[in-house]
Amino acid sequence: MPSMLPGAPWLLAHKSMLAVNQPRKLSLHGNDYVMWKDETGTVQALPNACPHMGAMLSEGWCDVVEDGSSQVVCPFHALPFDAQGCTVLPGKKQKTLPQLQPLALVIQGDFIWSYGGYEPEVPIPTRLKEIADTYDFIGHTADTSVATDLLTLLLNMHDYNHQNGTHRHLFQITEVQFHQFIDQGHQSHAFYDMPTAAYTWTEKLRKPDLFLLPDTIKAHLENHFPSLVIFHGETSLGKVAQCHLFVPEAEYRTRTYILLFGQARHPAFKVLGSSYLKFGKVVVEQDVDILSKLYSNTPQKIKLNNEVGMDWVKRNFANFPAVVEPNLSRGDRPQVDNCI
Repeated sequence: MPSMLPGAPWLLAHKSMLAVNQPRKLSLHGNDYVMWKDETGTVQALPNACPHMGAMLSEGWCDVVEDGSSQVVCPFHALPFDAQGCTVLPGKKQKTLPQLQPLALVIQGDFIWSYGGYEPEVPIPTRLKEIADTYDFIGHTADTSVATDLLTLLLNMHDYNHQNGTHRHLFQITEVQFHQFIDQGHQSHAFYDMPTAAYTWTEKLRKPDLFLLPDTIKAHLENHFPSLVIFHGETSLGKVAQCHLFVPEAEYRTRTYILLFGQARHPAFKVLGSSYLKFGKVVVEQDVDILSKLYSNTPQKIKLNNEVGMDWVKRNFANFPAVVEPNLSRGDRPQVDNCI
């Protein structure tokens, strides 16, 4: 369980990811849950195994009750369970005592957080709510369960040197010019530029989304350990906050997805929102692909410049929930050399 950082908050979903009265299966810390949203927008979550014979409640349906709320119904014997985990047995009129322990949720606007039943060790970051208050929500994409542990996925996200390898195919990144890393304990910021090779007009006309790619991608990553990385991008049409989320489903299975927010400077920006979502989806697909092609037990004999983000992840992971200052004599000193 320490590999999944008990006591950390995890963003299980944005409310837009839940269809009204449609059960959805979610996993956290090796446990499966059923989550559903009623017509009022209220969200509930219970363990996914029916206490009768273990059927997956997420494969059932929702019934609306008199007050407008809803309950999830088991697909095997049609037993209904309310938000407290109570049911009414066939031939009975009175509810049972709770048969399932609800998963404790923390709702911040449209954001559904949970500590997975553990005592909170670090606070829920307020940054997403701040972004939601000042940006327009564009949508979500790339909701993917990856067959890897949480630490490996976080290290990949903070490996600034892999941009011109893993993500070269679409973005044609030629190099990574690293500028600055700001270490603030469980928060950090990374700044770097990624020059790109130019696409031809023919290639752009075949794929109009390519017109959105700048000559140089200027990256500002805002990091909130362990569950959130925000890519801040800016063009003449508007600003983008691409939020990457991470959820430890099990010891060797981690979920990731993207929530995209934007501030328009030009009416065309909103029309192009789907294109930005496509780019984000490709980024996740390329990361998942390369992670499936690693020999994970290979000892690291080479260390590249600008692995300071990965060092930040390792230090916070090893000492969680404590915040430990970087040991600069041990090689944690931030580097600003260009990485080619």
